[in-house]
Amino acid sequence: MKGHVVRRWKKFLVAGAMTALVAGMGTTLPSAYAGGTIKADDDKWISIGMGIRTSFNSQEGAAPNGHYSNEFTVNNARIYINGQIHKYVKFEFNTDCFNCQVGGGATNNFAGNSAIGLLDAIGKFEFNEMANLWVGRMLLPSERGELNGPFYHATYDGFRTPFFPSDLSANFNGAAAAGGGAGLYGRDNAATFWGKIHPFGTHLLYVVSVSQGQRNGPNVGNSLMYTGRLQWNLLNDEPNPGYYTSGTYYGTAGDIVAIAGSVQHQKDGAGSSTVGTSDFTGASVDLLVEKVLPNNMGVLTFNGEFKRHWANYGVAATGAGNCFCTFNGHSWTVYGLYLIPTEVGIGRFQPYARFTSIDPLYSALRQEWEGGVNYIISGHNARVSAFYRYGDVETKGFFNNFGPGAAGNKVDSFHVALQLQY
Repeated sequence: MKGHVVRRWKKFLVAGAMTALVAGMGTTLPSAYAGGTIKADDDKWISIGMGIRTSFNSQEGAAPNGHYSNEFTVNNARIYINGQIHKYVKFEFNTDCFNCQVGGGATNNFAGNSAIGLLDAIGKFEFNEMANLWVGRMLLPSERGELNGPFYHATYDGFRTPFFPSDLSANFNGAAAAGGGAGLYGRDNAATFWGKIHPFGTHLLYVVSVSQGQRNGPNVGNSLMYTGRLQWNLLNDEPNPGYYTSGTYYGTAGDIVAIAGSVQHQKDGAGSSTVGTSDFTGASVDLLVEKVLPNNMGVLTFNGEFKRHWANYGVAATGAGNCFCTFNGHSWTVYGLYLIPTEVGIGRFQPYARFTSIDPLYSALRQEWEGGVNYIISGHNARVSAFYRYGDVETKGFFNNFGPGAAGNKVDSFHVALQLQY
């Protein structure tokens, strides 16, 4: 028991030391900016940028000998290309490093197991604020957590509730491994119509998407997936491109109260073609509240999310080799952050706490506490995070393993992470 406590405190000290080191490098680290742009004229331009997220992760019991694991991981390595070729015609092309973080360890993060591949390929017809059409491969308009993407969450690892089917590619292990795929990183091949209106001084965003959805598994009729989202900002609007979102604006957008709901449906979108198919329906509600405190007293941020998924393929299908066993049940997460106004070195500290609960229909309940601190250098463009978790979300699985055999202990884990964008 004493050795366990000593190891735990060593992890805390390492995380704190790495964060403090970055905070003290104020005279040597440059600031981060938003990508470079080349303009031919006012209607023709192209921009290029990049983003990397990398972390050190240590989890109790995850090493081969049962001790704490010690893994350095590349979570994302992205290239962003955006442009405009006509007053009303734009495009977006993004890549990422797929499989870079799969498996962990030196032998599974290099060479043939990882590849830079297509993330987004979007043709955009943007006529005015109220009516726009995007076509290609893009994010589906589900919950805020998905639309934040990994780089614009309020915390480093924002994805802590089960994914919608568009995250479950057949290229990865889990629910889609043998039962076909339904997308990648929340993306799908789709046509999306979106716009924004401003009733009574508020801001109402609507998004409707038609996409491929689940393929090569239970969906033998080749049905399409339909997704819709409504987001209502009661105070200030959010300064985002398209229908994308952020988990915090660090006070730069003023006071925000945004509530949104989404619904997604596909006939025969879950289950097994040999044991039992099921329609898939997913619903979510999310809330963002951000308050800039008076007299330069800092910024308070609250995020909340609730999901309910219906994919009643039955217990028997969870053991089938060709089951697209996506999440069915309900889940929720809440977290609060406080951005301290005083600069330390080149940034400001933002402590936070988070709780997540996942309750599948055919599997065991799993829950998790998380506490940490972000060191904000340049908003979402340069940030260092150190955080601690306790729970069984990782050991039981938060995006797969929703059958009756899911088991895992509550464990500690420690993480230090870096995020940079240009």
